[in-house]
Amino acid sequence: MPQTIVAVGAGQAAAVAARTLRRRGFDGRIILVGDEALPPYQRPPLSKEYLTGEQEGGDLVVLGENWCAEHDVDLRLGVAAERIDTAARSVHLADGTRIRADKVLLATGAAPRRLPGVNGERTVYLRNLDDAARLRARLRPGAKLVIIGAGFIGSEVASAARAQGVDVVVLEQGETPLSRVIGSDIGAVCARIMRDAGVKLYTGEAVTAVDETASGIVVRTGGGLRVEGDALVVAVGAHPNTELAAASGLAVDNGVLVDEYCRTDVEGIYAVGDVANQHHPLFGRLLRVEHFDNASKQAMTAAKNMLGKLTAHTDPHWFWSDQFDLNLQHCGHSTDWDRIVVRGSVEDLDFTAFYLERGVVRAAFAIERGAEITAAKELVAASASPDPASLSDESVDLDSLLLNGTTQGTAIDGREPAMEG
Repeated sequence: MPQTIVAVGAGQAAAVAARTLRRRGFDGRIILVGDEALPPYQRPPLSKEYLTGEQEGGDLVVLGENWCAEHDVDLRLGVAAERIDTAARSVHLADGTRIRADKVLLATGAAPRRLPGVNGERTVYLRNLDDAARLRARLRPGAKLVIIGAGFIGSEVASAARAQGVDVVVLEQGETPLSRVIGSDIGAVCARIMRDAGVKLYTGEAVTAVDETASGIVVRTGGGLRVEGDALVVAVGAHPNTELAAASGLAVDNGVLVDEYCRTDVEGIYAVGDVANQHHPLFGRLLRVEHFDNASKQAMTAAKNMLGKLTAHTDPHWFWSDQFDLNLQHCGHSTDWDRIVVRGSVEDLDFTAFYLERGVVRAAFAIERGAEITAAKELVAASASPDPASLSDESVDLDSLLLNGTTQGTAIDGREPAMEG
């Protein structure tokens, strides 16, 4: 009897898994279950091109109904999955349907973190197409938008809003935008970009109250700020949608726990994307990554493993962000860097910053240098420890450092990084 594979969460990861399974010859049933009524679509444009009108909802679809019909992929949309009966191998849906499954892929994603009591008509937590449509309708010249959070989503929304002629105020609790990911020195560069684009950015400001009236929003902070706007975007991170996994008895801890093969602790059940907290062999720790590229690559890995081709997910991670007419890219992972080596010009917003731990390249962040991020990914994947002077020397080919990357550079001790270049 042909096998049945059920993907719960009909988004990008489920779409990639379905394509991978068919391309690699799987001839069994593939069923995608999603609580949204829409076919799988890309989410990154929701904070960028969709808000500016460069793309419409139909442009975002990655697995259309015609392709599904041609490749015998069953879309069960507009209905949530409630639990998996791991003993009976069945997926239970909210409408009472039970689907027998030989293997299950959990791709339930993440949901925006919400501020207690902040959920009025003028407040947007950006996660799906409906959220983006509500926000886009409010982005008109002269409108006033308040954004809480200066991470990538908050920054991208600020960029899209400014492009539409909207007055934007961003409130960030941290010292700089993105300081947790790229540090305060490079984060200060991102702050300069935002302010130069006309965004009123306030850092070190924790929100203490949000009041919504018929005519607008008023946000107050612990530092005494009182900010008025026509609408509010809350972009303070996300939490994994683990309810289904927990109800099914799977191990959960900041996501669904999976090994390097994207396998959960229950045989035949896999998890990928924003919901998966994976043991990453390259970094030697659990990592839950909320990025488009990671979701796609984990989905491909899981699909291969479902087909019996044992494949580890060792990708060093990569993501991009387009904002304020600049392309920002990041690869790798590091929270304990002790040295930042800069290649290029920070002042001219044309550089790559390499994050080193005891001389080993663990991550890199670049503005307008996508080609160098490609090379940096190779350095991270190889755990290379090139000479820092060569890293910062633009006359040195980064690919040559991969070949000669075992020379240990001298690192500066301490958690607070030294930036040089």
